[in-house]
Amino acid sequence: MAAPTLRQVQVRDVICGDNVRIVEPANIYECQLGDDCFVGPFVEIQSGVKIGARSKVQSHAFICELVEIGTDCFVGHGVMFVNDLFATGGPARGRRELWRATRIGDRVSIGSNATILPVQICSDAVIGAGAVVTHDIAAPGIYAGNPARLLRPLPAADSAGD
Repeated sequence: MAAPTLRQVQVRDVICGDNVRIVEPANIYECQLGDDCFVGPFVEIQSGVKIGARSKVQSHAFICELVEIGTDCFVGHGVMFVNDLFATGGPARGRRELWRATRIGDRVSIGSNATILPVQICSDAVIGAGAVVTHDIAAPGIYAGNPARLLRPLPAADSAGD
């Protein structure tokens, strides 16, 4: 029997703003975390991810490459981001040109165990626990279900007062 290759959980090559808090163990590499960000344990944040100031990522979340998250966001426990839509009927298998990006606006809250496919979510949206976001969300509101649907609109925050 062959011995397995062991890889250590690590935090490396992360560009951090001031007062960033990371609870280990976490696997976070080659990404950017804005001022006052919080990252809980058992989180993976992959290369190229950008997370804005004062955003919080709770335990067991997975944030893959090509994801950008705005400021003052909340990512609940066990939230999964996806960048491969299996466009050819199976995994891209290293064909990164098949991956798609996800953009999350400011002041977005994503409930526990939601799955976020490659979409754009506008600022001031709330994504319910367990929701599966399969399409862009262009209007502030509360969205839930599989696929996620608008339950109730919300007014956009007045960013001038921030």
